[in-house]
Amino acid sequence: MVKLRLKRCGRKQAVYRIVAIDVRSRREGRDLRKVGFYDPIKNQTYLNVPAILYFLERGAQPTGTVHDILKKAEIFKELRSNQIKFN
Repeated sequence: MVKLRLKRCGRKQAVYRIVAIDVRSRREGRDLRKVGFYDPIKNQTYLNVPAILYFLERGAQPTGTVHDILKKAEIFKELRSNQIKFN
């Protein structure tokens, strides 16, 4: 199973990459693909929307924090509209 989760990058200041990663891997383990970036201090977010939609359509589960980030960016609305087009 694949999850979308945060992977810490910064040493002193916490900045995170949003990655698609196997559930059995640890937080800093090898990721399948980098799909975004999140800086909680500056409140900046960069999301690779096509890559995120690709993983979500194939059953990837976002963690709680990543779910909140994606919800704020209205990714789930795009996911629903894509599913309506294809069905």
